Amino acid sequence: MKIVVQYLLILFIVVACKESTVTKQDTASIVVKNTEPLPSWKEGETKDAIINYVNTVTTEGVDFIPVSERVAVFDNDGTLWSEQPAYFQLFFAIDRIKALAQENPEWKNTQPFQAVLENDMKKLMTYGEHGLIEIVMASHAGNTVDEFEQIVKDWLATAKHPRFDRPYTDLVYQPMLELLNYLKENDFKTYIVSGGGIEFMRPWVESVYGISKDHVIGSSIKTEFVITDGITQIKRSAALDFINDKAGKPVGINRFIGRKPVFAAGNSDGDLQMLQWTDSNTYPSFQIYIHHTDAGREWAYDRESSIGRLDKGLTESNEKGWTVANMKTDWNVVYPFELNK
Repeated sequence: MKIVVQYLLILFIVVACKESTVTKQDTASIVVKNTEPLPSWKEGETKDAIINYVNTVTTEGVDFIPVSERVAVFDNDGTLWSEQPAYFQLFFAIDRIKALAQENPEWKNTQPFQAVLENDMKKLMTYGEHGLIEIVMASHAGNTVDEFEQIVKDWLATAKHPRFDRPYTDLVYQPMLELLNYLKENDFKTYIVSGGGIEFMRPWVESVYGISKDHVIGSSIKTEFVITDGITQIKRSAALDFINDKAGKPVGINRFIGRKPVFAAGNSDGDLQMLQWTDSNTYPSFQIYIHHTDAGREWAYDRESSIGRLDKGLTESNEKGWTVANMKTDWNVVYPFELNK
């Protein structure tokens, strides 16, 4: 989630109140066995650009990049998994408010929580950014980091996407799983750099993407170390600590990685500064935008979208010659479950 802007999209959440019992699958294991790299990418300029870049920078020569400098960063929402009709963490926040309502009876008569419980999204929007952040803080705080991790895991094991009626972790992009794997095979260190909550992503990224949880950079709320009845814990509070979006992404990369990336992937204007930062590397760099153009298999949106808007980034990509992956024409499949068809 791109914390502030994304929370404004709560209007779409009313469709997400369904739950079911399904078993979460290990999506990272779904990688097409093929001797050729990137089998779910169609033959063409985009696939060639990726492979040519990797071959060039991993071969001894003028453009060779030492293994220690092979840092690749990926946005999450809209880049590694879908983000429509609303950011998935926002679905989680609304479900948490409803789950916690019994413990907080005052919410029935207190706005903006009353609007959530009554599914009055029009009323909720009148409380603006402040009201929406209040909801997110209330739904994400008040527990330990271990408790929150289990809550996230339990939600992902039961909640289903309103359009596809599948677990949210089914809606990761098969071509991007292959790209992550291809880069790792060539000694790139892969990181997630997302506006979404870091502790929302950590519980599942290893099984879904094969990315270590300590390679996640995200937005966060404040935490504190406490000892309760002799038990050491880290507790989450209802206050923002760091927003990892837009210009915050290069800051987060510098703070937590300490190396400038040579490969960056995003899908929206919220990722633009991360791609610009990567583009400034003295080593040869690669920037790629995932362009959502497939309304049939996924969604089609860019410059006018309130979710994952790609406007300035699309223009700058054209000006600087960055790679733009057209989902409709560059991908053989979108989701791993399509491989079974």
